[in-house]
Amino acid sequence: MLTIRMMATLLAAALGAATVWTAPAQAQADAPAYTLVKTVPLGAPDRWDYLSFDAADKRVYIAHGGETTVVDGRSGAIIGQVHAGGEGHGVVVLTALGRGYADNSDPSQVIVFDLATLRVLKTIALKAADADAMAYDPVSGHVYVIGGDSGVATAIDPKQNRVLAAVTLGSPAESAVADGHGSLFVNLVEKRQIARIDTASNRIVARWSIAGCQAPHGLAIDAVHAHLFATCHNNRMLAIDARNGRVLASLPIGSGSDAAAFDARRGIAFSSNRDGSLSMVAERGAHAFAAMPALMTAPGARTMALDPDTGRLYLVTARVAQAAGADGHMRFVPGSAQLLIYDPVR
Repeated sequence: MLTIRMMATLLAAALGAATVWTAPAQAQADAPAYTLVKTVPLGAPDRWDYLSFDAADKRVYIAHGGETTVVDGRSGAIIGQVHAGGEGHGVVVLTALGRGYADNSDPSQVIVFDLATLRVLKTIALKAADADAMAYDPVSGHVYVIGGDSGVATAIDPKQNRVLAAVTLGSPAESAVADGHGSLFVNLVEKRQIARIDTASNRIVARWSIAGCQAPHGLAIDAVHAHLFATCHNNRMLAIDARNGRVLASLPIGSGSDAAAFDARRGIAFSSNRDGSLSMVAERGAHAFAAMPALMTAPGARTMALDPDTGRLYLVTARVAQAAGADGHMRFVPGSAQLLIYDPVR
């Protein structure tokens, strides 16, 4: 028979061997509230795509038609533009190198610019068409450009500003995120998969099915707990184990998701949606997740960026002139593009 002392010893040993879940305080509380603190007019053109937040300089970089608009993330003041032409989609900022990288889909290329002057330093031509999302892997130091329609991930060495490799994904693709341990994850739209790329070899090492996700678009990661969050056009967000690809949960979100973000301090995954909602999913435990009430932002606000220190949220939209038609696209009032800045109030 086990004595009380023996049982206590065994229990302590079991707890010591287990992986302890450290949930952020906010994840156990009610849904956080956010307030709109500033609206920043961006003007023409009425096209935009991904936003990128630089935590070092507190700047927001917005792919804004044929240019990248740079905004002071604290005051909302417009710092300037990177004039690149074409049609911009993604931005990566490397503060340590003093350079930024912005892509164009037409022609398919990457614009290298100086962070201090916003002057274009170089243009890197891409063989893969339709440059779209961008991501940075801190382990390899590579900048990745995801070819949306072409389904190719192009790796760039930013130290030499040259193309290193082109990884064929086998499907049109959308967002990509790195885990900080040498893996890059990419949403494959038509195949309903996530591809895992080893950034040292630039080879696909796994393909994981996310069959319950129609047209995966947004992708975010909780690198500490190895959770991926894929947002889907069938109004779902999937929580996925980043170690083995197992789908852990499927939760409701708004319509027309195009971007995702994860707030590590609050334990919340976000989906920015074309219908004017910002969906929120809280981590409740090692494999437990809960949908929270959405924040209503503005129609068309489908892409976003997050300040990981303050929890401030940045979204872009424009005043709607005509609701989405059969093609799924809204029509906007010319010259009315604007940056919406939200702060958490609890």
